[in-house]
Amino acid sequence: MHKKLFIPGPVEVKEDVLAKMSRHMIGHRTNEASELQKNITKKMQKLFYTNNSILLSTSSGSGLMEGAIMSCTKKRAAVFSIGAFGERWYEMAINNGVEADIFKSQWGKPTDPDEVDKVLSSGKYDLITITHNETSTGVMNPIEEIGHVLSKYPEVVFCVDTVSSAGGVKIEVDKLGIDICITSSQKALGLPPGMAICTFSEKARKRAEGVKNRGYYFDLLRLYKYIQKKDHQYPSTPSISHMYALDYQLDKILEEGLENRFDRHSTMANKVREWAKDRFQLFADEKYASNTLTTVKNTKDIDVSDLNKKLGKKGFMISNGYGTLKEKTFRIAHMADTNLNDIVELLETMEDILKL
Repeated sequence: MHKKLFIPGPVEVKEDVLAKMSRHMIGHRTNEASELQKNITKKMQKLFYTNNSILLSTSSGSGLMEGAIMSCTKKRAAVFSIGAFGERWYEMAINNGVEADIFKSQWGKPTDPDEVDKVLSSGKYDLITITHNETSTGVMNPIEEIGHVLSKYPEVVFCVDTVSSAGGVKIEVDKLGIDICITSSQKALGLPPGMAICTFSEKARKRAEGVKNRGYYFDLLRLYKYIQKKDHQYPSTPSISHMYALDYQLDKILEEGLENRFDRHSTMANKVREWAKDRFQLFADEKYASNTLTTVKNTKDIDVSDLNKKLGKKGFMISNGYGTLKEKTFRIAHMADTNLNDIVELLETMEDILKL
């Protein structure tokens, strides 16, 4: 039985989108491949509200996260963490010999813009990483307020992980001053996993020019220079299948209308949050609750694994808590092409199983 996925990723993918991945291959050094990438770039620029360059990577979003911190940290990186994926960015830095410090918020709480200001005012850092939407805790950072702080530090490269928010939440890259904004295919964009996308500003390019050891596969400057020189082609063989699907899905996203899409995600989030508050409790500070995923505090001590087994028999799947939050929380994703009717159906099924 196919299970409808309400997990942080991969998400449900529409049949017509999946079908695009079965198209016949084309040479990745052909004019047709160049045109495909040019089309994707134009549409991703609309989605991100940016005029900056767009880079694609045949990898998960983690690949471009690693590439960003390696390629653009010349002095020292300030990593702000609100959960598991912020901590991952710090590990990437340390394991690649990049000087970095981590600043952690209590799980369930956002990054404090005042703390960002305090840290950057030291002058020690030339790159900052922020997790926009943390799927382990269900927290969405106040990116506008953080962006306002960053405007005071024009020498600092601003990197943002929007892996689980881009396509479901409005992210105005240029207005916010984001230099590298990273997402991947398997979350709010509504595609299978396997492709990552990021914006790449002129400031990021100039910084990378001065960084000696940027790695190889995830060297963002190398990617940028190659697509400039080779008319939007890539130094390594890209996933043409993902590119077909992404190009097609972006048309669908733009046809829905970006504001309509963001409103749909907000409506689903509100529905799940109200349900969670009534039956359980929200894990995240509600003021900063995510619009693409809700982490629910397991106040009734239900057996989450058992619940998921029973949901599976009815054709649904949610996610247990992440890491140390396993069984203490559970997570319901509401992103990509999921709609309110899907959410209502899931919640009613959960209530029936749990006898709420």
